Amino acid sequence: MTGHHKFSRLTQDFGATRNAKIATKKAQLKEEMAIHELRQALKISQAELAEKLQVKQPAISRLEKRTDMYVSHLRQVIQAMGGELEIVARFADSEVKINNFSEF
Repeated sequence: MTGHHKFSRLTQDFGATRNAKIATKKAQLKEEMAIHELRQALKISQAELAEKLQVKQPAISRLEKRTDMYVSHLRQVIQAMGGELEIVARFADSEVKINNFSEF
């Protein structure tokens, strides 16, 4: 035996509790992603995104490393990936969608 096993075989004996924890963690990870992780999850290459945004691929690489950008630019990137950007403020007892940044 080579020591290599299919992932499905390795996880087949997991109990219901462990599978539930895995599902919860998986859902949580899907809720929080960096832009590059989102692009990869959507199976969009940097080159494809660059083409949609009419920029060159290195610009996408730089964008994905940024920690600060204009809301309008972030909206363009999300729309190019097929999504919609919403900004929500969360408080202890409520959530409020901020509409200052809505498109006209």
